[in-house]
Amino acid sequence: MAADVKPRNKRGLRTGFTTGACAAAAAKAATRTLVTEMEVHEIETTLPNRTRVTFAVHRCERRGRHALASVIKDAGDDPDCTHGAELVAEVELKTDPGVEIHGGAGVATVTKPGLGLSVGEPAVNPVPRRNITEMVEEELDGSEYRGAVVTISVPGGEEMAKQTINARLGLVGGISILGTSGIVKPYSTAAFKASVVQAIDVARERGHEEVVLTTGGKSEAYAMRIRPDVAEEAFIQMGDFVGVALKHCVRRGVPRATIVGMIGKLSKMADAKMQTHAAGSEVNMALLADLAAELGAGEDLRAEIRRANTARHVLELCATSGLVGITSLVCRKVVEHATRHARGDLAVRACLVDFNGTLLGQYPAEAPR
Repeated sequence: MAADVKPRNKRGLRTGFTTGACAAAAAKAATRTLVTEMEVHEIETTLPNRTRVTFAVHRCERRGRHALASVIKDAGDDPDCTHGAELVAEVELKTDPGVEIHGGAGVATVTKPGLGLSVGEPAVNPVPRRNITEMVEEELDGSEYRGAVVTISVPGGEEMAKQTINARLGLVGGISILGTSGIVKPYSTAAFKASVVQAIDVARERGHEEVVLTTGGKSEAYAMRIRPDVAEEAFIQMGDFVGVALKHCVRRGVPRATIVGMIGKLSKMADAKMQTHAAGSEVNMALLADLAAELGAGEDLRAEIRRANTARHVLELCATSGLVGITSLVCRKVVEHATRHARGDLAVRACLVDFNGTLLGQYPAEAPR
């Protein structure tokens, strides 16, 4: 499969390639240049999922005992800040066995534990490390050389990293070299789940006893105003993956979690939806009408709630009628279902904010200790 002829998923979106796959291809090309003493314009490589792919080589230069090659990352139709990044590998061959992998400019350095890499190492994840090593060794087979020193760099990587949460995770100075299969799936849920798990791992490794789980960037910004006592690295953007976040908190022994979100997402969680994507769950207006009934809402208001367009519309109906307290009841239901999903091994609190960040409801009133 050629790297410029990528398959499409069932939605017609193009898949792409990970930074790890591109780095491995660049390292393979640079190694071949040194072994054959010939410039390389394309390179066939094996992805971690064992697919064979041919990449175009963007740059290929021999510098004495060193060679440099690069590959331009094509993320397909995935909205990725590293799309178009140049993954550069500089290789020096050696007679001693073993492939050493170093990080150059634009590749982050690990400064906090919990990422599966030692503090001080370049942020080249384990699967890309193995892939780079395998591809270099494939080129060395039959040559007089038995090992190599490989330095991966990404021009502009430090600027790209500003669009990620790398700094919060303790990845400083650039982007991470990632990828478990070599393939980037458009709008990859797997990648997002992995980022949620990784963020919880870092928070736990740093000794935090509580994490704040938010449904997105806006709710996280509001949550930080509500909980200024919590360190930034303990705020986790879980997106729609409520269940994933809760279960991983339990797995890592996190004692307490606070969920912060707006009425739409929290209404779905109150209905026991632990995956809240719009395509997979709708707001249960009947549930919200029942909660209003607990507060003494009359049949007319309950009927209006059942016919409401959105959860936000429900808030407007309650405000107009003078019904107070439904947001805290929603939070109570969120806590009940989240606690059940975590099998009682996690103390959960929920906070509901409006679209300006005002705290409208919470349960319990005090944070769990």
